[in-house]
Amino acid sequence: MKMKRFNKNLVVIAIEIMVAAFVCVSMWGCTDVDFKWEESRSGAKVVGFVDDSLVMVGDYRCWSEITDRWNGEYIDLDGCGRERLCVYNYRVQEDGPRWCDSLSSEDMTGIFGGQMADSVIWGGEVSKSVQLWKIGERPHEIKLTKKSEKCSAEFRISSLKQWLDGTFIGRSGESLTADGDTCNYAVLDTVAGTLTYKRLDKELAWIKECDDVRAWGDDVYCMSWNEWHQEGVLKKNQKDSLRISFEFGMGGFWGNIIELGGRFCVLIDSQILCDEDVLWIRPLKFKRNGEVILDLSE
Repeated sequence: MKMKRFNKNLVVIAIEIMVAAFVCVSMWGCTDVDFKWEESRSGAKVVGFVDDSLVMVGDYRCWSEITDRWNGEYIDLDGCGRERLCVYNYRVQEDGPRWCDSLSSEDMTGIFGGQMADSVIWGGEVSKSVQLWKIGERPHEIKLTKKSEKCSAEFRISSLKQWLDGTFIGRSGESLTADGDTCNYAVLDTVAGTLTYKRLDKELAWIKECDDVRAWGDDVYCMSWNEWHQEGVLKKNQKDSLRISFEFGMGGFWGNIIELGGRFCVLIDSQILCDEDVLWIRPLKFKRNGEVILDLSE
């Protein structure tokens, strides 16, 4: 009985091959697909900092696909995928990255949204779900339910930072200053799985001036700057301007690291302490065997 069943399967396979060959000949040729991944990786950018010596860099690999059809036409497609995150030591030139982890296969997942918390990277279309990745773990996705409180016109979220009551504030580059009934920001609750769009109330109206904003505990910290002049300001709860020992023109919050004009700073007891000897923006190059393998100085 076993031998008969095996022979029957062989017959079915042979018939399928013959049919496929007949179809191919009857259409005067077969479709030929040439799919290739590029050897080098692309799009490298800083996505976060683990501490005052390790930087997280994201990149991806692009692909091309050419399909020759039976009638002489061809289809040319391209895309990117195979995203990964690597951890480099920017203080000491080591032999390449300290650690890397692949995040996806062929399709681009958009995991490189930015740093959401210490060693946690976010990505994806946040209006529907958010993808999270932490060093040493695989990416995981949280499905979200959207809500809106007295505002309309949702925006595409480009920043997620720590916020009050264990939540995260989401905003775009222009959302905080939007007028009318347009939503200014969103609150992401990863426990409840909700994304709530809101307008700024009277207590938070002052953060309209912020180029970057986040919370530590019950306190809101706002950073504003002028890219062309050394006029950066860091405020706590609207009224308190924190003392900085130098002038800066740009900056931002990276997890628990505060970047001020290229210097790394930390917040300790409401004081800003900075390493004034480390300027990471230029240059930021990584070498292997004396050769530059990654240049992020632009």
